[in-house]
Amino acid sequence: MAVKRIVANIPAERTEDARQFYADVLGLRLVMDHGWILTFAGEGKTTPQISIATEGGSGTPVPDVSIEVDNFEETHQRVLAAGLPIEYGPTREPWGVMRFYVRDPFGRLLNILAHD
Repeated sequence: MAVKRIVANIPAERTEDARQFYADVLGLRLVMDHGWILTFAGEGKTTPQISIATEGGSGTPVPDVSIEVDNFEETHQRVLAAGLPIEYGPTREPWGVMRFYVRDPFGRLLNILAHD
């Protein structure tokens, strides 16, 4: 047996709010739309991962979802241009990532990061 994929499912009253944030701000591609569920995907291939944590590191709360990006500065600028408040960072962490926290339209705390 092998785990092929792990998908974060975020409850929402209005899925259309996801398009602006996840597609326009973060640049994910809409790959499934059944009306009641939208699924966004990035490019490339990764192995499934799940993290279990007592804190988010550096004394921060555990984020609901971590999203690794290939262009940290561009992503940070897109979040700022969208008028979204940054809740933590941006900062370079001792374990070798640049990151910041922002909330999606549904209140989920996102850890946006890039490895050094």
